[in-house]
Amino acid sequence: MSIPNILTFLRFCLVGVFIYVFNNPNIEGNLQWGIIIFIIAGITDVLDGYIARKFDMVTKWGKLMDPLADKLMLIVVLISLYTVELVPLIVIIVVLAKELLMVLGAIFIYRNRHTVVQSNIVGKASSAAFYVAIIALVLNIPYAYYIMGAAVILTLIALIQYGILNLKKPDREVKSNLDNIS
Repeated sequence: MSIPNILTFLRFCLVGVFIYVFNNPNIEGNLQWGIIIFIIAGITDVLDGYIARKFDMVTKWGKLMDPLADKLMLIVVLISLYTVELVPLIVIIVVLAKELLMVLGAIFIYRNRHTVVQSNIVGKASSAAFYVAIIALVLNIPYAYYIMGAAVILTLIALIQYGILNLKKPDREVKSNLDNIS
């Protein structure tokens, strides 16, 4: 297990920690502590990607599990914030639909082209926007819902771009595009 893969595994564990802390009424400030866990997960995401690329530790397991850990954390946090009426249901529906389509597309591409699709700049910007929006919502920062709206729009743009880059082009063009994005 490489350091980036350990950090990804840690992020999976942090999902469970978040759920426990967020839903535990015996923990004072459980919402704030939950968001701190969410921020730590975001930091591990940035670190594992940086370390993997800088020290040539990119693995197939990491390419598959890193985005899964990120999306699982994001979805769990959004659903949790919905339960305390901080996130509208439509945000969860859009994110879940997008992620389902992305997973189905990734499975199709992997089965037909034996290629693991990696994230790109729009997907990363979308994730960053969700982090900012969620923190802004919890801290009750003005215009937090506008930031959330921007994150939703970015996630939809990422889905469209994913489809254009990966599903409509022949195999050699897909590989070329993925190499250029990395």
